[in-house]
Amino acid sequence: MHHFHSLRTQFRAVARVLAICFVLFSPSAAQKCITHDQPNPIASQYPDLPTGTLNSTTAIIPIPLASALAIIPSKWRILEGAYRSLLPNFPAGQYPVFLYAAHDHDIQIPAFNFTLPDFSRTSFNFPFLDLLGDGYTSFTWTPSQLISADSAALAGAQGYGQVAYAASFDPPCDAYRAVPGGCGTYHKSVSTNSTSGSGHVFVELDDFQPITHGSPYTLKFYKNITNQPIFGNGALCDNMIRLFNTTLTKGVFEPRFVKGKVSANLPPMNRMQVMEGVYGLQADTPFIENTQVECATLQGYSG
Repeated sequence: MHHFHSLRTQFRAVARVLAICFVLFSPSAAQKCITHDQPNPIASQYPDLPTGTLNSTTAIIPIPLASALAIIPSKWRILEGAYRSLLPNFPAGQYPVFLYAAHDHDIQIPAFNFTLPDFSRTSFNFPFLDLLGDGYTSFTWTPSQLISADSAALAGAQGYGQVAYAASFDPPCDAYRAVPGGCGTYHKSVSTNSTSGSGHVFVELDDFQPITHGSPYTLKFYKNITNQPIFGNGALCDNMIRLFNTTLTKGVFEPRFVKGKVSANLPPMNRMQVMEGVYGLQADTPFIENTQVECATLQGYSG
């Protein structure tokens, strides 16, 4: 009886993975430069604010806490207790950098008849930082990004004090594409210009496969880190609020846990690195964005 239960459990797990593959890579989703992102469902609810959808792979990369302290400017303390309260089993002496490989879609402000063309972006992000020195509020430092070469978002990132690299993306108008012959996904972003001493800056996420169990990171953790206010030099913040409770994350479109390989040399993780067995989350969510906000006005966020 126990053996039958085990087989049934395995069958359900396999069936779920196959269902995920079918939704992701059904024949209607041909590999063309037509985005598969869903339309913005909240623009009419927030006509005076920038809204859109963000489809992304958010990958967690643990690094030694000592390495994080060497990378992050010393004036911003790491709130280790904040991430350990969400991840009580996170390895001692480690810090969770997260990698964003994302596609912004259907951005608009209806009250001003404003739209912004879709664009892609990739970045290493350093969450749970005490920007305000209050020992409580969590902010995320994003020092640099790869951004679609023809996008106004390049200037937007520079306005926060970030280094913005004009880049090309594969796929060009989605956050990821199917790996031929399987259920995995692929993303690569490469700077259009080489940088002195290091050639082209790039990030590659290869064969991120859906998993049905075993992720050490909860959906609650991903919601927390992707909703922290973002800053570059600390003068102004970007307050992007991702909503995980709409039709975009229901049913066959619910967020999926994944695992794959990352290769990158994007600063500040400058040295070419290859990381296997990286856990992540793929989700397409609507967002509300408050741009160029005085960081001090965002005091209080803890998730």
